[in-house]
Amino acid sequence: MNELVKGIWKENPILRLLLGMCPMLAVTTAASNAIGMGLSVIFVLVSANVTISLLRNVIPSKTRLPCFIVVIATFVTIVDLVLNAFFPDIYSALGIFIPLIVVNCIILGRAEAFASKHPVLESALDGLGMGIGALLGFFLLAAVREILGNGTLFDVKLFGEDPTPALVFILPPGAFISLGFLIAGMNAIEARRKANG
Repeated sequence: MNELVKGIWKENPILRLLLGMCPMLAVTTAASNAIGMGLSVIFVLVSANVTISLLRNVIPSKTRLPCFIVVIATFVTIVDLVLNAFFPDIYSALGIFIPLIVVNCIILGRAEAFASKHPVLESALDGLGMGIGALLGFFLLAAVREILGNGTLFDVKLFGEDPTPALVFILPPGAFISLGFLIAGMNAIEARRKANG
């Protein structure tokens, strides 16, 4: 269970390790986009971790990174095609950031640091935990930005018919401001937890 839980809080890839920043800052203008990206990352992480763990004794050490990228690219292609076929709105909103999952530091890092050295079940749980952590990071940032920048959450108006949103939160500076406050909040909670425990 430790492999599953560590990615959600202690080693959250978005809010603690600060990995995958480019897609996170780009697609988190709406909560629905964040959910789509988070679920895509979970699928690719779990699938790639399991596959790489199964093949870890077969892949030559000199070609392991290119092999990892081919495995990851296979699952990203599946996600890309499924989103394009069944979820065209999310596909068009996420745009180029779906194919860029191939080179996302979260996924390649977990393949190299964990899946290539651990058994299948542990690798699957690690991928699932890190994926859930990424999904939570995406969603928290997107929720803050959408609520403050649009006055909505999942396109539901939260502040009446004519709110005056702070549009800066939908723009790139708002992503950095929101991310900074979320990281500061997590650090404060962790510091308090360590002080009490």
